[in-house]
Amino acid sequence: MVELNVLLSFLWAFVVTVFAIPSITYVAHVKNLLDEPDHRRVHASLTPRLGGLAIFAGLMSSFTIFGDMTPQIQRVIAAGLILFFIGLKDDIIPISAFKKFFVQILATGIVMFLGEVKIDNFQGIFGMNELPYGLSYGFTFLVIVGLTNAINLIDGLDGLAGTMILIASVTFGVYFYQTNGNIFHPYATVAFCLAGAIIGFLRYNLKKAIIFMGDTGSLVCGLLLSVMAIQFVQMRPFPGSPIVAIAVLIVPIYDTVRVFTMRILSGRSPFSPDKNHIHHVLMELGFSQLGVVFCLASFNIFAIFLVRQLTFLGNNILLGSIGIFLLLISTVLEVLLHRKRNRRVTAIE
Repeated sequence: MVELNVLLSFLWAFVVTVFAIPSITYVAHVKNLLDEPDHRRVHASLTPRLGGLAIFAGLMSSFTIFGDMTPQIQRVIAAGLILFFIGLKDDIIPISAFKKFFVQILATGIVMFLGEVKIDNFQGIFGMNELPYGLSYGFTFLVIVGLTNAINLIDGLDGLAGTMILIASVTFGVYFYQTNGNIFHPYATVAFCLAGAIIGFLRYNLKKAIIFMGDTGSLVCGLLLSVMAIQFVQMRPFPGSPIVAIAVLIVPIYDTVRVFTMRILSGRSPFSPDKNHIHHVLMELGFSQLGVVFCLASFNIFAIFLVRQLTFLGNNILLGSIGIFLLLISTVLEVLLHRKRNRRVTAIE
């Protein structure tokens, strides 16, 4: 019965999203609710940014039918609704970053204080276990806001954000489903509803996208993934679960940390937009859009598999190894990019 419920929730979310997108796309073109290309964007034609409407419709309709509406999940859904509406407004009429951040703070507060979603144990990372009350909420706030924006920032290429969300939701869903004994974990349904909706969205977004996710989708998906990551860590299915959670979301985490660091080092605001995201770099190095998505998806899956196999090394060693490895990747990419740009300048001269 549980297996059938999970399958039906996945299929319902997929079907609703697949059938909703053509209508949303049509209305967006009729009403001229389109995203215009500019120097930072990869797409070359006017494209709707309201794919999040279909994702939200598929996700929410499926979960309300097949999901377990616990008090905690009710609060998470309430926070998601707030982000949905601010994202929708931003996709239609751009709003300031301050207003969006304020709403994210409100949504995060609902999740933490009313939903009681928080990280209360570091499980030995940096020699810390149980966290003091204030530190627990402070770190949880950074995780939720950080991951929500990380998903938003990675949404800059056809199929990229959707693929990263799909990998994360399926991975968390499988863990929730398999590691909770005889009690079905309610977030398993959330994960598979999200996965179904995202696959339906990718049908129209993966190649030659006719619609984008927009803030409507990325903010809600980012919030749900951050909550699932926290619940996964708190569930502690095995030693090393915090590092596995990092591996599951390694691409958006790495991209956000990398671009913020580069902006700060160059004397700019970490929130100033540019074309230094990992997908921009790979495309400048010669990858196609689909090639970038495949490359980053393969890296993400490999990271999950490798970290899961090496959890016996302990959280600190794994975390340090990931940091060193990502630093090496950044160095190699910068060297390759510098050489390519120098060759281009030489050819022009």
